[in-house]
Amino acid sequence: MSPSPGISLLVYAAVAIIALIVLIARYRLNPFIVITLVSVGLALVAGMPASGVVASYEAGVGKTLGHIALVVALGTMLGKMMAESGGAEQVARTLIDRFGERNAHWAMVCIAFLVGLPLFFEVGFVLLVPIAFTVARRVGVSILMVGLPMVAGLSVVHALVPPHPAAMLAVQAYQASVGQTLFYAILIGIPTAIIAGPVYAKFIVPHIHLPAENPLAKQFLDREPRAKLPSFGLTMATILLPVVLMLLGGWANLISTPGSAFNGFLLFIGNSVIALLLATLLSFWTLGIAQGFNRDSILKFTNECLAPTA
Repeated sequence: MSPSPGISLLVYAAVAIIALIVLIARYRLNPFIVITLVSVGLALVAGMPASGVVASYEAGVGKTLGHIALVVALGTMLGKMMAESGGAEQVARTLIDRFGERNAHWAMVCIAFLVGLPLFFEVGFVLLVPIAFTVARRVGVSILMVGLPMVAGLSVVHALVPPHPAAMLAVQAYQASVGQTLFYAILIGIPTAIIAGPVYAKFIVPHIHLPAENPLAKQFLDREPRAKLPSFGLTMATILLPVVLMLLGGWANLISTPGSAFNGFLLFIGNSVIALLLATLLSFWTLGIAQGFNRDSILKFTNECLAPTA
């Protein structure tokens, strides 16, 4: 008895993932080349016509990279404004004062869990990276000590916890109970975030030695200290604007009539790219003009920050 097509596809996909990991981790091949080879091979084995494989791959990669490029570019600009204005420094100081230097990694997993609720992983990541670098410098620890808890918090929320958009899509697809999903997500997610974040960071960081120079970190850390920092409230309001907008976008069909002009407006401003664009524009005022920077300085900051992400 031959296996069903669905089972065969799952087996092919599992083999492809294993091959991907082995070729990159064991044989040190370029990740982009490996992803391309494995994707093309999987498509051919799965029965896709050879003439359509390249077109399908180009469409998938183009759509994914197009979205990520916009998110990373806008998020990096917002992060640069936080760094240059001292906003990231202010947030780092407040977190350290509230949690204590020894508990900075716990502070990062908590803020990632909360900020990540309405955001897809990549959006939350670019918002929190400048804070992570600043906290690590102030406490005097490896970026991994605060970065791993941050990533753990974002990952768990992204995968499991409603009202995150990814979790809500799964709830709708399987017609599951939001309440039960939330209960089990918290039951599983919080211990997972703790173990994969602060606990694992404490264990693994002493065994990992990072390069002394980090070009991405330099743009957030290499600057003259400012005598006057923006307030914690103003900085957090700027950071949380895309969070609020995307939350409104996710609730658009609940708080407005589907198909109405207001519904369309909520969906528009709740799009991750538009939400980050509006937050970046706001940061030009709250963390730029209001902090004494002129338009030439803001243009210089936003031009400088893109090179390390390319």
